[in-house]
Amino acid sequence: MKKIRLFILFLFLGSVSNAQWSWQNPLPQGDFLKSVYFTNQNSGWAAGQAGRILKTTNGGVSWITQTSGTDNNLLSVNFIDQNTGCAVGYNGTILKTSNGGTDWITQTSGTDTDLMSVYFTDQDKGWAVGWYGTILNTTDGGTNWTPQTSGTGDYLEAVHFIDPSIGWAAGWSGTILKTTNGGADWTTQTSGTSNDLLSIYFTDQNTGWAVGYEIILKTTNGGTDWVFQLGGLDEIYRSVHFVDQNTGWVVGWNGTILNTTNGGTDWSAQLSNTNHHLISAYFPDQNTGWAVGDYGIMLNTTDGGTNWITKSSGTIAWLEDVHFGDQNIGWAVGQTGTILNTTDGGTNWIVQATGTSIWLQSVHFIDQNTGWAVGDSGTILNTTNGGANWAAQSSGSSNKLESVHFTDQNTGWVVGWNGTILNTTNGGANWAAQSSGTSTLLWNVQFIDQNTGWAVGQTGTILNTTNGGINWSSQLSGTSNPLYCVHFIDPNIGWSAGGAGTYPWAVILKTTDGGTNWTAQSSSGTSNSLYSIYFSDQNTGWAVGLYGIMLKTTDGGTNWTPQLKSTGNSLKSVYFTDENIGWAVGMNGTILHTTNGGAVFVEDKYEPTQAKGFYLDQNYPNPFNPTTTINYQLPKSSFVRLSIYDISGRLVETLVNEHKNAGYHLVNWNAHNVVSGIYIYRIDAGDFSSVRKCLVVK
Repeated sequence: MKKIRLFILFLFLGSVSNAQWSWQNPLPQGDFLKSVYFTNQNSGWAAGQAGRILKTTNGGVSWITQTSGTDNNLLSVNFIDQNTGCAVGYNGTILKTSNGGTDWITQTSGTDTDLMSVYFTDQDKGWAVGWYGTILNTTDGGTNWTPQTSGTGDYLEAVHFIDPSIGWAAGWSGTILKTTNGGADWTTQTSGTSNDLLSIYFTDQNTGWAVGYEIILKTTNGGTDWVFQLGGLDEIYRSVHFVDQNTGWVVGWNGTILNTTNGGTDWSAQLSNTNHHLISAYFPDQNTGWAVGDYGIMLNTTDGGTNWITKSSGTIAWLEDVHFGDQNIGWAVGQTGTILNTTDGGTNWIVQATGTSIWLQSVHFIDQNTGWAVGDSGTILNTTNGGANWAAQSSGSSNKLESVHFTDQNTGWVVGWNGTILNTTNGGANWAAQSSGTSTLLWNVQFIDQNTGWAVGQTGTILNTTNGGINWSSQLSGTSNPLYCVHFIDPNIGWSAGGAGTYPWAVILKTTDGGTNWTAQSSSGTSNSLYSIYFSDQNTGWAVGLYGIMLKTTDGGTNWTPQLKSTGNSLKSVYFTDENIGWAVGMNGTILHTTNGGAVFVEDKYEPTQAKGFYLDQNYPNPFNPTTTINYQLPKSSFVRLSIYDISGRLVETLVNEHKNAGYHLVNWNAHNVVSGIYIYRIDAGDFSSVRKCLVVK
């Protein structure tokens, strides 16, 4: 459940929606895509994570981002012509456009249940389905949505109609429902399986297919009988689409694409050239098709799938840190030894050879040539030619190193796990341990000269030195939450940010006396952890964090305001060269760029303590290895039990089993001791219960 709702004036956004933060990597963007729909070979839309809607009018040669007005995940998009379309998603979100997506207008669904699929048969009549057996119907183009009785409490994942009267819905536990009167009555059909069904498609009133977990089903009599066609262990088929009774495609996890030319009697694999999960597929004709999915992957074929071409590009390695020497030259580091370099402000990012697969956590340059990167297992890398060559330095430590900062070519510090602080006075030829006085994990370090610096870490730890680290002393932060970042603009004025410990989870602290006193600042109602903070001067600053949260201040932090959300991916680092030009990097290769400081918009300040209802959110990230975060909300104080089960229903672990106050809560699950597979997590709080699925991939 997102904690902030951005309410935007659509006419204003029409002129500026693409002018705030733009994607530099991956391209055209990196949010997960959940649905794709084309009205012809040229005009199509894709929708997904964080309210993302993309449109093409030239067959995918280029895609533009449309302003949806929501940061809720969008799970399904459907158009009846080039102008009229609908998208649905988390928290009962329904959006409609009547001008091809230039404007998306929020419609009132009357529910906060996640809506998984939407389908219209004409401009007036449409259906949306979702969790807990939810079926909504409109007969006036979405002006009014009314619930229909499904007769099931199972989660419904897909809906498809062949005319205004006859349609089907499919969902968990093998559920298939049919109506012959526009949904006034829904009857259960016998699918013959208890596997979850995720997509359903009919070519006429008799012939249809349903796909899901390890199964493809077909009917030739409108669903009176469903026949097993194909299944495979651990195969998850996410989407099915046919262009006639014979020719169709199924896409799924791990890049699976299947094709049939005889109605499914035989299915053959097509080469997707990706192992990313494919979530949705659509063919406007027998030759032209699209498939979209995780990490913003977009595939296109013009020959019926004989050849699939990847239309998205760039690395999807997680990026932990970014640093620029000027407006053109910069570096980003992250997963499996990744170092990216740009010399044109990020228009092009080039992979540099590092000679390591160790996860790199931080990078710092003191000029265009000389820099260091640090990471896991005590790794320190150094370059003296802008990254053309990187050489390992001996840290003398096996601890994970989280942050590096240099004041000149010789003098620098590194901090990390177990209270590690390392110092060099000869450019890293030798590194010596300094006594931090703590075993607490230290996340970030910054020095403003050779003597004065700060390090921050877990449990609200702030350390300060005024003699180059010979002595480190604790400063009182006033919080027990982890502090992930620190930034000073002079010896007196600085900020630190963090979160995800105790309420309020998002923390921003400021000092005006070098840390003798730290004062909490308002984080604008967000409960998302903040991982990086940066100020271009004493007034203008930015903070970024979990789920793509981006905050900006123009008064030194007295007021922090959310920026128009540009991604649902967590952002790990932000860096500006002046008050206008900046970059943010994060999960799945995310690199965002702004040339106007990332303009601030009006928001509805949604207080974290005022949850409007019981809700269990989808874990994030998902799939994951080995840790993920589960969020839930309580409108009143309740005894909460939150447990993990395997697919057979066996209890794996209980994460929460205690009384919790009203408000928003989060809990982390570390799945290091379980095997890869699908797991179910369930919450029970008073009379409320809810379940969701997650995937561990190792």
